[in-house]
Amino acid sequence: MITVGVGASTGVSAEEVLAAVDAVLPPDAGPVELATLDARAAEPGLREAAALRGWPLTGHPAPVLAAVPVPASSARVAAAVGTGSVAEAAALLGGGRLVVGKTVRGRVTVAVAEDVDLRHHGDAEVGPGLVDLAVNVRADAPPAWLRAVLHEALDASAGYPDPRPARVAVAAAHGRDPAQVLLTAGAAETFTLLARALTPRRAVVVHPSFTEPEAALRAAGHPVERLLLTAPAYRLDPAAVPDDADLVVLGNPTNPTSVLHPADTVAALARPGRVLVVDEAFADSVPGEPASLAHRADLPGVLVVRSLTKTWGLAGLRVGYALGPADLVAALAAQQPHWPVSTPALAALVACSTDRARAEADAVARQLAVHRRALIDALPAGVTVVGDPASAFVLLHVPGGARVRGRLRAEGWAVRRGDTFPGLTGDHLRVAVRDPGTSGAFATALAAILGGVSADLPALHALAEESR
Repeated sequence: MITVGVGASTGVSAEEVLAAVDAVLPPDAGPVELATLDARAAEPGLREAAALRGWPLTGHPAPVLAAVPVPASSARVAAAVGTGSVAEAAALLGGGRLVVGKTVRGRVTVAVAEDVDLRHHGDAEVGPGLVDLAVNVRADAPPAWLRAVLHEALDASAGYPDPRPARVAVAAAHGRDPAQVLLTAGAAETFTLLARALTPRRAVVVHPSFTEPEAALRAAGHPVERLLLTAPAYRLDPAAVPDDADLVVLGNPTNPTSVLHPADTVAALARPGRVLVVDEAFADSVPGEPASLAHRADLPGVLVVRSLTKTWGLAGLRVGYALGPADLVAALAAQQPHWPVSTPALAALVACSTDRARAEADAVARQLAVHRRALIDALPAGVTVVGDPASAFVLLHVPGGARVRGRLRAEGWAVRRGDTFPGLTGDHLRVAVRDPGTSGAFATALAAILGGVSADLPALHALAEESR
């Protein structure tokens, strides 16, 4: 979907509106919708323009538009209509990516945003015959002892699942009361439960980050603001989070940047009256988990989301949990159906919460750090490692990234595209850390492809300019 934000003077004609819109629409644009200030949505010229093309027209209140971060805000416009931006804010309100900034054409101002596919994930990149560097799941897992646990649990699956032993085991592992533990069918379920249970006045999602939280909130009808961290470090500044945000969501370490925010920095966002959701799906990929808040029951409103997917190779089992205040956990649990977590998943939670399993996870994290260094050292010239990676993947900036990704796929390599993460572009590629042999072979293939793509870059840049 393409959203065209429109600002227009009183009495503007349909012809003026359509001429301004047609001048900025991308080639072969898909479905289009118009968005504007609610006071302008009743303008006959705007309504006629939308009707002539069969485009939906939506008007938004000035306070809603005023809350949308935009590249170009005007104090003069704010004084006149109550928001510093109409066209850009209306285009961006739905969560898309700005592709054409504020453009003035006579009595009409337009801006264009295109949808970001928040439901696109790394599993969509993989396929038969491809080396999987797109999914951040440990390649040599689950280990044999965990497979045995799962097989035994499958034999015991005739009865209904009993979550109590798993809840106690997870609570003990993190020094929590069992009432502060929510067991879930994968970490992603928690985000859907939050969207169902809460009615935030101002929800802020820190990006670039895992997109399921925002997708779940939007699907439930909640407006979402994005706080885009600044390249190249992508470091969190607590002061950038609005004081009145009553729901804040971020990842740590962050997917896709692999950046680890210090525990004190994240904890500074906690306050009474706010739910702070910290996605720690990759926390155990960092030796010693130095930035984890999983044990911080003292922090108000903090919900820590964890997963067994990555380190233990259990993506298909769907097993995760959340840790937070007992009243919040109870509210989320009330949104779950009966028996939401299967018997094998519960058995995995118990087994992976033991001291022995946690020590093994830490050893895996230490080996991962060595393998990540090997990947980074093997990368060819012209590739930039974004930020300071600390987890099971690295984010790369590669000139001509979209074409490079296609050629990698043709050579048998699947990597994760970056342009479906808010704040990133087609030149960003996320690459999973594998053993040094696999990483070396990938780096060799990438170097060979870049040698061919570099000659095409002037043409690529020219095409990009023509499409603007």
